Amino acid sequence: MSARGLEPAVPSRLQNAVGYLGFVSTYQDDETAECEHHASPNRSRAPDEVVERAAAIFRAAGDPGRLRILEQLSLGEQCVSELAAQSGEGMSTVSQRLRLLRSEKLVIRRREGKHIFYALADEHVDALVQSALNHAYHD
Repeated sequence: MSARGLEPAVPSRLQNAVGYLGFVSTYQDDETAECEHHASPNRSRAPDEVVERAAAIFRAAGDPGRLRILEQLSLGEQCVSELAAQSGEGMSTVSQRLRLLRSEKLVIRRREGKHIFYALADEHVDALVQSALNHAYHD
């Protein structure tokens, strides 16, 4: 609370994020408080199916080993043996992680002879990975 006791005390590092998300509110009194985000028609609630899909994406990327694979793939396409060598883990472990990431449509694959190459599915996955790592780095 502020000195007046009517406005929320938002740490300065959160002010931009709060404003960006559209959740800035002003307190008048308990009975007549109106939030600015209610007046914004540009922000709507995501359908339940979309929220469920997004949660599945976060679960898939939420394991440190899988996140590390996504980070490696953000640098470009790689085969399983390259990913295994970089991580210091066995090809079986890396393959299992890639299988889950592929089932959630976070990575795609292509075959070239005996090798299977993996890449991030699209630029949204890359942005999600980079954003999560940047957020963790600056936290």
